[in-house]
Amino acid sequence: MTIVIMFHLSRYRTFKDYYHRQVLRSYRSYFPHLVSYNRFVELMQACSVPLALFMSRHKVKQSQGVAFIDSTALAVCANPRIYQHQVFAGRAQRGKTSTGWFFGFKLHLIINHQGEIISFCLTTGNTDDRKPVELLTKNLWGRLFADKGYISHSLKERLKDKGVDLITKLRKNMEQPFRPLFDQLMLRKRALIESVNDFLKNTCQIQHTRHRSKNNWLVNLLSGLVAYSFLPQKPKLKFTQQQAKLIA
Repeated sequence: MTIVIMFHLSRYRTFKDYYHRQVLRSYRSYFPHLVSYNRFVELMQACSVPLALFMSRHKVKQSQGVAFIDSTALAVCANPRIYQHQVFAGRAQRGKTSTGWFFGFKLHLIINHQGEIISFCLTTGNTDDRKPVELLTKNLWGRLFADKGYISHSLKERLKDKGVDLITKLRKNMEQPFRPLFDQLMLRKRALIESVNDFLKNTCQIQHTRHRSKNNWLVNLLSGLVAYSFLPQKPKLKFTQQQAKLIA
């Protein structure tokens, strides 16, 4: 687990280079029984369940009154290769985001104002963003800011009964209700969760299209999330935890 997590904190772009150039050369004193790269790739599949438990029990943070929700696409292959793709055939699905079509899965995230992950889940690419919201907000309270894709009167009412105030941007043809200045400002700060998604993809490398195993794809995703949770500096908004509780 330690080796696969540290890969996402390294500067290597491929796990093979990382294992050969960093692990085998520099980490042998910490791991005296290192195996070959091919054998390690076979063994790392067993890390998926421990990584999921570690992330959910130890690294997921608590709600602090202000949270942001969004989903991001996790493509498993390039679009021209969809019909030839075999690894996730029958599991991955086509989906569409603001940037276009993709074939794969969606990662749904809720973060607090400090950029820490509160909850997450994985769905197929064709899943409506609103479908997993109630599952994700199981232990949430306070304000939850989202984009237009989460607009739903029935969902808003169900969340309100649980103590969660879902606040979304509005479409142009919708009536503009009165909103407190704080809510307006926080809607403009939704770029925070987009920055987190971008960081997870480009720095922690939770997405690439070279996987040859479903289990290793999952290990790469979970270890990337765990690695992100260890970062001392994350994208965040500058107000204190006490202020967040008072505002909510």
